[in-house]
Amino acid sequence: MEFKTSDELKSHLDNNESLIWTGHPKKGIVFRSSDIFLIPFSLLWCGFAIFWFTTALTSGAPFFFALFGIPFVLIGLNFVFGRFIIDAKQRANTIYGLTEHRIIIKSGIFTKSIKSLNIKTISDIEYEEKSDGSGTITIGPKNPIASWERGFDMNNRNKTSPSIDLIPEVRKVYNKIIEIQKS
Repeated sequence: MEFKTSDELKSHLDNNESLIWTGHPKKGIVFRSSDIFLIPFSLLWCGFAIFWFTTALTSGAPFFFALFGIPFVLIGLNFVFGRFIIDAKQRANTIYGLTEHRIIIKSGIFTKSIKSLNIKTISDIEYEEKSDGSGTITIGPKNPIASWERGFDMNNRNKTSPSIDLIPEVRKVYNKIIEIQKS
């Protein structure tokens, strides 16, 4: 889904606001540091669930045993594949805006949500920068397990700290937010 980022946010601006910066997160499948643990776990989970399911089907066990394995196979497939697809789709539908008063985050897969954060009242803000200059700005207290939850929340209802995720030139955007806070 290609869209003109600034046009998508203009209807959400107040009369006295203008967009200083707009952007969107990196597109496509992204591997995160938490995947070091999640990928092996998800492969083991899914492998065992498929083993259980096929063994129950082929061994002459009661049909209930195979039926019991179906949810575990589906969860395993989501662990292995679905979470990457959901995360990529969420990021493809997310746009960010920075005005002289607010940070605006528009996101969602099935329903659109608008998160509006008053820059002057933000107390905790931090950024992580990669060697290529891209990175993530986290707004508010950081949830220590938030990176483990990415891609598991299709309706974007996880109440983790808002973030401006995987953007290029993260330091420039962070510095602009700090500059607005000080003005």
